[in-house]
Amino acid sequence: MATVLVVDDAEFLRVRISKMLVAEGYQVIEAENGAAAVEKYKAERPDVVLMDITMPEMDGLTALKNIRAFDPQAKVVMLTALGQESVVLEAVKSGARDFVVKPFNQERVLSALQKLLG
Repeated sequence: MATVLVVDDAEFLRVRISKMLVAEGYQVIEAENGAAAVEKYKAERPDVVLMDITMPEMDGLTALKNIRAFDPQAKVVMLTALGQESVVLEAVKSGARDFVVKPFNQERVLSALQKLLG
């Protein structure tokens, strides 16, 4: 099954998403900010990244750009709060393949991953 890198500074959200994905058969790697996400992406080469936009140290947009510079084929889904439309547009222009609005629906997360994984 596919490997998903889950990136969010909120530990409870990472744990919640990770448990959901593991229950669906995915392998999960976690990172607590964009800087850690870039390092883990380069080391682990996950199939998909599920990444929050607003984080300390390095935000999701900067991490997205770094990951896409390293791997132009990277499949990244951004997690966004309501009201971040301009940031979502920037993320899409920077190579994000999809986005999921928080608080998220489990089916929406899974369908976004399935769409990217084929």
